Amino acid sequence: MSSEILNKFANRLRTLREERGLSQESFAFLCNIDRTYIGRIERCERKPTIEILYKIAKGLNMKLNELLDFDDL
Repeated sequence: MSSEILNKFANRLRTLREERGLSQESFAFLCNIDRTYIGRIERCERKPTIEILYKIAKGLNMKLNELLDFDDL
């Protein structure tokens, strides 16, 4: 299920989460998403929906377009 863009997003998500000092569990709580789902996204096992992407952006205190800006990675 892995693709280049999915890998880029997974790496960006992990980096942003870790920069904020958040575990997958605490981050999932902030986003109101199951902890295992966050892990699956970071391992490229799941492709997040736009609703999940929105929740992730809010959990990171970012705009959705900022979250998805990973062309330079």
